Amino acid sequence: MANSLQIGDRVVRKSYGGDVLFQIIDIQQDGKMCSLIGVDFRLLADAPLADLIKVDPEQEERLREVCRRKHEEAMRMIQQTRPGAREQNVWRQINHTGEMGGSFDWPGRVLHLDGDRNYLRKCLAVYAEMKVPADGYYLPEREFPVHVIPLLEKHRPDILVLTGHDAYQSRRGSADDLNNYRHSRFFVEAVGKARIFQQCKDSLVIFAGACQSHFEAILSAGANFASSPKRINIHTLDPVYIAEQVAYTSIQRPVSVYDMVKHTITGIEGVGGIETRGCFRLGIPKNLRSQVGEA
Repeated sequence: MANSLQIGDRVVRKSYGGDVLFQIIDIQQDGKMCSLIGVDFRLLADAPLADLIKVDPEQEERLREVCRRKHEEAMRMIQQTRPGAREQNVWRQINHTGEMGGSFDWPGRVLHLDGDRNYLRKCLAVYAEMKVPADGYYLPEREFPVHVIPLLEKHRPDILVLTGHDAYQSRRGSADDLNNYRHSRFFVEAVGKARIFQQCKDSLVIFAGACQSHFEAILSAGANFASSPKRINIHTLDPVYIAEQVAYTSIQRPVSVYDMVKHTITGIEGVGGIETRGCFRLGIPKNLRSQVGEA
């Protein structure tokens, strides 16, 4: 079976019980090892070809259906909670002005840098579906520290998302050592530069990290939210769900970290962060339009 595997094949790992769907992106010259990328999770991995099982279309569909259902549930929760949050903002306006209606929405704007081109397309589509204004760029993770400042200067976002692929390589040593991660050091460096650009954690809200990333180091560098507290895999869209929560939480109150995590697929073991104010602003009068249109 190992000799029949090719770049582009969808596979699972026998040693991990076939829990994650991967795609082969490289096969080493010795024909024994290969590099894998998660199809629905932001994970890079090396594996022996002998440990892989090629999945047929029916098996692939079953594995992906689980993620699709979780995404649909996350979107349903967002759609249920957003009207209530907006109603609170409208009543706040009425209490100040004594008038009903006449408001428009001004959610936070996102700058999203992604180390996976296909994932970036998925994320931008979900931002659009959730009416979160967003600009996105595909960049290899190692280039994040080089480009983050010019892109921040160009777009002046309220929220910065730095994500892609990562992995903790336990065979190298301790989880406390940043050198034992594929890309965590690039997330840390990019966050540090972004925080020099804007020191206030409420003026530029930062999420950074991917699967198994060094959560503590990324937070220490200045991120508001990061992955992965328990060094587990995170879903492709988890950074988007977090950005949405920040974009549509009023500047009058902090984002509930617990509610934020509930809106992700991975949960508290995969993502976490610190208390942070939201970026949503209610505007008046209604004949003024926000960049995302009339509410």
